[in-house]
Amino acid sequence: MPQPDPHELNDRLTPVLRPVRAGNGFEEALEQILQVVRLGLVPGGERLPAERELADRLGISRVTLREVLKVLQDQGLVESRRGRYGGTFVLPRTDAPGEAELRRRIDEVDIEDVLRFREVLEVGAAGLCATHGLPPGHSARLRDALARTQDAPLADYRRLDTLLHLTLAELCGSPTLTAQYAAVRATVNDLLDCIPLLVRNLEHSQRQHEALVEAVLDGDADGAREMMREHCAGTAALLRGFLA
Repeated sequence: MPQPDPHELNDRLTPVLRPVRAGNGFEEALEQILQVVRLGLVPGGERLPAERELADRLGISRVTLREVLKVLQDQGLVESRRGRYGGTFVLPRTDAPGEAELRRRIDEVDIEDVLRFREVLEVGAAGLCATHGLPPGHSARLRDALARTQDAPLADYRRLDTLLHLTLAELCGSPTLTAQYAAVRATVNDLLDCIPLLVRNLEHSQRQHEALVEAVLDGDADGAREMMREHCAGTAALLRGFLA
């Protein structure tokens, strides 16, 4: 699989990877890289950033990072390859989870709590971006993330949709909100994996994405918040219908 442009990969990972706090470096670094994998920010077959870059971004030693990568390798999530084109590669996901696994996921999650928290974070992020405005570079990133979702193959849509929402969360300017959103989005994606991809719903979601981005870039905070609230409600309705 062709590897992504380093700048494009950096944009993908920026919402999730951040320096860890002292005291729990191993655990927090493992949490963040697991989020990168669970959210599909580095899809199966692609390479994680080089060890030096990952360690610098997380603020940990390369020894600690290697311990983290060893855990991921033991769990069958990544593999290490040697040679000129080597590195740590994310392994493709295995077959879709069975009925028992899906039921376990659902039973372990308070769906209503997850959906409400997601709505609070996303509506807030959209309003902040529209209220404070985005500099040209950030506006271009948001437009690019939207463009990637347009005409995306079904197999890639959820990953690219996730990236669009993560980008908006990051651009609101609150690292704490971004970190909380990355965590809740991973849980939302686990729930979405339990329901079918519906073409009509994806077409509707895409129209909402376009209206949302337009409102943000126009500085229409009320419109951005309302569109995001409507968008979250649509996803919530599907999840409640299939899983509640």
